[in-house]
Amino acid sequence: MLSEFQLIARYFKRSPRAGGPVQLGVGDDCALLQPPNGELLAVSTDTLIEGRHFFADANPYDLGHKALAVNLSDLAAMGAQPISFTLALALPSSDPNWLQPFSEGLFHLADAQGIELMGGDTTRGPLAISITVIGSVPSTQALKRSGAQAGDELWISGTLGDARLALEVLHNKRTLAPDLLRKASNRLHRPLPRVALGLALRGIANAAIDVSDGLLGDLGHLLTQSSLSATLFADDLPFGDALASQTIDTRYALALNGGDDYELCFSAPADKHQAVIDAGQRSQTQVTCIGQFSKGSGIHVQDHQGNLISAANHSFDHFTQNSTT
Repeated sequence: MLSEFQLIARYFKRSPRAGGPVQLGVGDDCALLQPPNGELLAVSTDTLIEGRHFFADANPYDLGHKALAVNLSDLAAMGAQPISFTLALALPSSDPNWLQPFSEGLFHLADAQGIELMGGDTTRGPLAISITVIGSVPSTQALKRSGAQAGDELWISGTLGDARLALEVLHNKRTLAPDLLRKASNRLHRPLPRVALGLALRGIANAAIDVSDGLLGDLGHLLTQSSLSATLFADDLPFGDALASQTIDTRYALALNGGDDYELCFSAPADKHQAVIDAGQRSQTQVTCIGQFSKGSGIHVQDHQGNLISAANHSFDHFTQNSTT
């Protein structure tokens, strides 16, 4: 059985990159970070708890990836460049068969994003993973939720609904062909944070939010902060490959309320329509215009003929629903 410090040294301690912003990392009482000159630090924290956010038998490599990815998605929504992160880990035991793949999944994504683990904590207890990410962004280019303007276009990155569809298959609520289930499961277990797109949208988008709890719910948060309403054209929703195989009612329900997509929902002036498309191409990310912002309140979901579509907001809330798993 590994001790706490042996566990940290074996699986999580790495030397900071020479010349990087992390001056002192894992192994001291505090980490030391030198932020870029003239930029603000962007900080976000998420916690994943066994039985609440993932199944007890979840693949540890996938967990390492997802725990970091969901935090990086928040930085992407702010238009921030990731710098480093901390990890607080509660473990029922120091099992090498779990720790090795978990740390591999974590660091594979961290290395792909060029960021470093700079500290954290380990303790014994029910399995829980808490990550804090630190990024930086020029103060005038942060994509705050409050920045949307009446007349802006409403955009979404990537595709929607496949992650929720995979979860419903795991709960035996639906069935999928094996090839489609593999695609949908990959969206659920290994989401891709849209960091490159967030950076490309600096100076173009007015506001952004990442879609973690469902498009309608998260868009609603953006609208509240910006004191606006939005019209969303359901005909333009970009369905995931697996979700596209389902009935139209299922497509609408899961794309609008599914959650776990970790795509960016953002606003941009209409005269920057082509600039948004160019930003998507530079970041190799699909972007789709799905509506527009206007004065007022609420979200109006309709087709291009103006017919309203019933789309009650069923986005996830940790204190009104029992579990995401």
